Formats: sequence, structure tokens, C-alpha cells
Amino acid sequence: QVQLVESGGGLVQAGGSLRLSCAASGRTFSTYGMGWFRQAPGKEREFVAAISWRGDRRYYADSVKGRFTISRDNAKNTVYLQMNSLKPDDTAVYYCAADLYGLGTYEMEPYEYWGQGTQVTVSS
Repeated sequence: QVQLVESGGGLVQAGGSLRLSCAASGRTFSTYGMGWFRQAPGKEREFVAAISWRGDRRYYADSVKGRFTISRDNAKNTVYLQMNSLKPDDTAVYYCAADLYGLGTYEMEPYEYWGQGTQVTVSS
């Protein structure tokens, strides 16, 4: 069983920054691919960013490329999402997820474990 706990969400003005963290339980965190997804009110959950188990492969949605950075610290069992130049359209609940295959991917199906989400609100 893997437990994921997100933190770092909040209210920020457009153009501002936030860093989300996702702490994972389990001794094999370093073997998981990790992803960030988000869901805005009335919309489907969508991919944001993903990172492979070694951190050597990173993937981003076009809408966040150049503004968001995903990273991980396997010693701390934590994955991060640094979000810069935030826009009102980034407002959503952000979820982290663990892909036990280790690849990190934009598809939701391989992610077996999900956190409870953290709210990010960007005001204009």
C-alpha cells in the first residue's frame, strides 16, 4: 500500500509561484514513476507533469511547459511541482499519483495510487 499526501496549495495572484509537495509512504518510492494531475470545477482530471523513477525523464502538458517543473528527492520520498508564472486557468485541485511501473506517463491508467489533492487558486 502506498499513501500519498500533497501539500503546498493555496491562494496566489496571477504571476506568482507555488511549490507543491507530495510525500509518499513505502520503502520503494525510488522505484515509482510519479505524476501530477489537476481537476478544475466542471472539468475532467488532466495531466500536468510526470517524472520517471530515476528522474531522468520528465514530461509536461503543453499548457504548463516552461512554467512548471517536476522534481523528486528519493531520499525524502517526496516529489515536487514548482509552479511559476501562475495563471487563473491553473486554478484546480492538484493530485499526485504513483505509477508502480516506474516510467512516469501522461496517461492516468498506469497510476495505481493517488493522493487526496491540494487546492490551488490563482486570482486575476
